[in-house]
Amino acid sequence: MKKVVITGMGVVTPVGSTLEKFWNALLNGQSGLNLATKVDRDKYPVKVVGEVKDYNPENFMSKKEVRRMDLFVQYAVGAAAMAIQDAKLDMKAVNADRVGCVIGSGIGGLNTLQEQHRILLEKGPDRVSPFFIPMMIADMASGMVSIINGAKGPNFACVSACASSAHALGESLKLIRYGEADVMISGGAEATICDMGMAGFCSARAMSMRFDPPSKSSCPFDKKRDGFVMGEGAGIIILESEEHALARGARIYAEFCGAGYSSDAYHMTAPAEGGEGAARAIRAALASAQLGPETVDYINAHGTSTELNDKNETAAIKTVFGQRAYDINISSTKSMVGHLLGASGSVELIASALSLQNGVVPPTINYEDPDPDCDLNYTPNTAVKRDIKVAISNSFGFGGHNACLVLRKT
Repeated sequence: MKKVVITGMGVVTPVGSTLEKFWNALLNGQSGLNLATKVDRDKYPVKVVGEVKDYNPENFMSKKEVRRMDLFVQYAVGAAAMAIQDAKLDMKAVNADRVGCVIGSGIGGLNTLQEQHRILLEKGPDRVSPFFIPMMIADMASGMVSIINGAKGPNFACVSACASSAHALGESLKLIRYGEADVMISGGAEATICDMGMAGFCSARAMSMRFDPPSKSSCPFDKKRDGFVMGEGAGIIILESEEHALARGARIYAEFCGAGYSSDAYHMTAPAEGGEGAARAIRAALASAQLGPETVDYINAHGTSTELNDKNETAAIKTVFGQRAYDINISSTKSMVGHLLGASGSVELIASALSLQNGVVPPTINYEDPDPDCDLNYTPNTAVKRDIKVAISNSFGFGGHNACLVLRKT
């Protein structure tokens, strides 16, 4: 079984669309959340989202290509280009048949669906774009990244709501471990800040209605939390077998050593009581990594700022780690970037890799009013230096999908 390492990373997020901007924002506790501008917020009880503000798709593709891609695909293509550049991966120098691409998206091209439905109603079926279906379907991020970069290995998408990109990375880990690929371009992308996305999540009463100030709307593990804040963006990671990375002299961020999955088999949107399913995913991930609970120093929590997730995730952590749970640094970077839905797992694994490499735990901002049900060390409000040898990242999705990923310092 081959060792798998991270050699490149690229991000498009509400706090910045370069690794440097992203990491500096996290360390400084900088919020990327603000009043929505992509929808008429006066129509909704929810006012705050995490919009990407500094991304120009034409830096990565032609105007013609932009018109033929939904925004989530544009984000994925840009993040993949940055990750490939960060890894110094020359696609012409590697065996393209051994380079794969697995990118997850929880919802896919919702903006395209909304716009083409409007055209259907207003102008008739013959005016619907011939690119409607390929622009909308969730696998097109993986497809276009593969096409643009000439990656001819395994290529597919994972769709498991907010665990989509974590599952994509876990499947990519397996493909390299068992010799089916040398390199995987993997992660997730999402772009759902549009009327359909806002209306759907508002109707589900899943999002925070606090907005004064917007930067405090997401407050994971805090007693006053009242829902998640929807974000958008992408996180793409270059994974390689260790031997392939060393052979080309690549810089290695961390070893990607484990992935574990489970299902709550409980409820459409609510987590299982006591975080029972989440605990099984964490244990499965540690078993995959051949590591014990005593080795974990940092947990990048799913930490959505919803009442049920945060207390049940806390319970799951206590179940797996026992009394040692109080000695582990935990943080929710969603407090700053919002919930990137299907892209959250990959963006959070990037944050975890940077934490491990730099020996710094990013904070959970807006943690001001402790909740008795959430009594662990959530690294409140200020980044903390810590020698991190093992980090895990949790992702849980509607439908009871749970995934946990494990990184180890090299």
